[in-house]
Amino acid sequence: MAPFALIGGVGVAFVAWAIALTGNAFTGHMVAHMALVAVAAPLLALGLAGTRLDPATRWPGHVAPLPMSLVELVVAWVWHAPAARAFAEASLPGFLIEQAMFLAAGLLLWSACLGAPPQDRARRGTGVAALLLTSMHMTLLGALLALTPRPLYGMAIRSCLGIDLPPLVDQQLGGTIMLMIGAVAYLVGGLTLLGGLLRARAGEESR
Repeated sequence: MAPFALIGGVGVAFVAWAIALTGNAFTGHMVAHMALVAVAAPLLALGLAGTRLDPATRWPGHVAPLPMSLVELVVAWVWHAPAARAFAEASLPGFLIEQAMFLAAGLLLWSACLGAPPQDRARRGTGVAALLLTSMHMTLLGALLALTPRPLYGMAIRSCLGIDLPPLVDQQLGGTIMLMIGAVAYLVGGLTLLGGLLRARAGEESR
């Protein structure tokens, strides 16, 4: 599975960047963001797990679930501040820095949770808490973007995949995408880890 996960992660990342570059809409930005952190990053983490390129294997003391969850939180919230969003929209270097930080933060978090050996139950347990915490802050940010009654990122009409969107509709759609994809992906990831821990414990007790 590892090679296929790695190839899939790289493929999703390139598709996400292609979508983000098709226009200046916040919706396209959010599709790319969620594809990177909720799809490409866990696939890359699974593909690299246990190898020398796995961040959790190389730096186990630093790439730990809860600290990496906080890194993910800071990166997500900072890059959705209006000034940072304007910087990423206005220049190619800004876009590249933003997207690289999204992917790096996502990879570090998923690697911290999935890259550890399955028998490392303390780390897996902390990973459950880290992914659920990330799901919560993604839910909060997505809800704020979807429910805010005024545009935060300017008043211009935005284009995504050839579709023009009014600024408030664009922002609300982007927030909804974060709620539907980001929050759900981290919730499912946390529950999957929890299920694995419970099955392992049940197997031991049945022996």
